[in-house]
Amino acid sequence: MLRSDPETIRSSQRDRRADPSLVDAALEADTRRRAALAQFEELRAEQKGLGKQVARAQGDEKQELLARTKQLAADVKGRQAEATEAEAALTTVLRQIPNVVEGAPAGLEEDYVVLRHEGTPRDFAAEGVEVRDHLAIGEGLAAIDTERGAKVSGARFYFLTGIGARLELALLNAAMDQAVAAGFTPMITPTLVRPEVMQGTGFLGEHSDEIYRLEKDDLYLVGTSEVALAGYHADEIIDLSDGPRRYAGWSACYRREAGSAGKDTRGIIRVHQFHKVEMYSYARIEDAEAEHQRLLAWEEEMLAKVELPYRVIDTAAGDLGTSAARKFDCEAWLPSQQRYLELTSTSNTTQFQARRLNVRERGESGDTRPVATLNGTLGTTRWIVAILENHQQADGSVRVPEGLRPYLGGLEVLEPVAR
Repeated sequence: MLRSDPETIRSSQRDRRADPSLVDAALEADTRRRAALAQFEELRAEQKGLGKQVARAQGDEKQELLARTKQLAADVKGRQAEATEAEAALTTVLRQIPNVVEGAPAGLEEDYVVLRHEGTPRDFAAEGVEVRDHLAIGEGLAAIDTERGAKVSGARFYFLTGIGARLELALLNAAMDQAVAAGFTPMITPTLVRPEVMQGTGFLGEHSDEIYRLEKDDLYLVGTSEVALAGYHADEIIDLSDGPRRYAGWSACYRREAGSAGKDTRGIIRVHQFHKVEMYSYARIEDAEAEHQRLLAWEEEMLAKVELPYRVIDTAAGDLGTSAARKFDCEAWLPSQQRYLELTSTSNTTQFQARRLNVRERGESGDTRPVATLNGTLGTTRWIVAILENHQQADGSVRVPEGLRPYLGGLEVLEPVAR
């Protein structure tokens, strides 16, 4: 695509507010690599031909041919080194170029487009309820303990205790049940992955400082089960003749939150460890856009179960991750801060991850081609924040959304705990 349609990639870079000159740098490195490889192959062919001539030659002719052979060997080695250097330069540049945007609004984080609002935020003042934030509510329920979390592990760690632990399990089990009903294969995934898998998903680019690395083992802690699920079919040819192949991964997730100093330091909005159920789809290229809409619909189905008012946004190109071509976020209303808080995101990564991880399908002609991959959040620890705040009552109790009641033994109200 860089060779045949570089302007589309330059345009994508401009939409992301990224550097379009990287396209020219990649093309230049590619030209150097191809030229060096052509010269290398030409010299190698001559080298092989000379070998046969040397075997037949005698006297001065043989000495001349041997001298030429020696020079050729040096030239071949030089061209090979040049090709290797150009290949490394090309790889370095290519890793700086994110996926090509498809339909996302141009601009940075603040340039998102609101597609629609669903539900109506409660008028707490009219109800005579003094709004408290999720941490105050959670502490009253003996559900969240950030003080001891910090004592044990440091800032941005926490304990979910009692009903808090049960509430997370209820939420994630509801998410997994919904995924299974929709045809997803449930998966408990590894949370440590090899560098080539992390690299293949696009997470070792500009946001690599967000990732925990175990240097001694050369392994990375994942920030989402998307990473492990993307690597699940690496170097395989998969059958998509019956439609997309869908997995729902349940895992612990780890994020360093580098660069977030001072942001959401209270409670469990932005933390280093949490749990999540993640949808992941392998689809034919032609089916990817429709699959993206399905993932969004499943996320909204889950949000309806917990009865949260939210909005859906089309994320701006400059706020997309490296691998995403387009992303929709569902953001729930947060009464204590009078703002919307991201609870889910679903991304179409087109062929970006599949090309890097060599995941292919076989077409009718017998040829193989990369598949498309997509991901979407179906439930995570952060949802507890929005559930507690939106369903809080004047006496400190919290109404349990009907969709979660079967997972809490029929419990309808979370009652404060006397201390």
